[in-house]
Amino acid sequence: MSVDAVMHTEFPAGYVVFFGIDGKVVMTPQSFEHSSTIKSMQIDSLSLGRHAKTASDVYIDFPADENSAPDFAILREDAQRQGKRYGFEDVLLIAEVVSVSSARKDYDDCTAKYGRYGIPVYVVVDPYAAEVVVHTQPTGSGYIAAHTHEYGSGKLPIELADGRTYTLDLDELPRPEADAS
Repeated sequence: MSVDAVMHTEFPAGYVVFFGIDGKVVMTPQSFEHSSTIKSMQIDSLSLGRHAKTASDVYIDFPADENSAPDFAILREDAQRQGKRYGFEDVLLIAEVVSVSSARKDYDDCTAKYGRYGIPVYVVVDPYAAEVVVHTQPTGSGYIAAHTHEYGSGKLPIELADGRTYTLDLDELPRPEADAS
């Protein structure tokens, strides 16, 4: 399926669609934890200003038709759309929230991809492991530095390439609810 065909396809409500490096299209239901985690990151971004350029599940153009719709992204304040979308060059931070079916993609594939394109900060938020991994210093194959922070360990300041600081409140990130069996 071509990128253009996928972008013009209506997928069922409540599902997230992933595009793998190997050309596979994966559709998975979005969990309450996934949605709540994105909302928490959006709330934390208000410290950057009410009109800070942030996006959730919005396509960002990357070279070679490797478009992405990250769970959460912070863009440069002076970012300008190129057509209908922003380009990867305007991204300061991308965060992906791990779901049961996306762990390999979020930890491995996205780390390599976002590093390869020089995204300054890549954050993996994992509700199931109750941890946040902050990747910095991008390289052609990933990132040089990765620091793991546990949920419940306070506020995590993350320096952005434009001099601002995004502070993620690790005490407020939702954890999966236990199955009521």
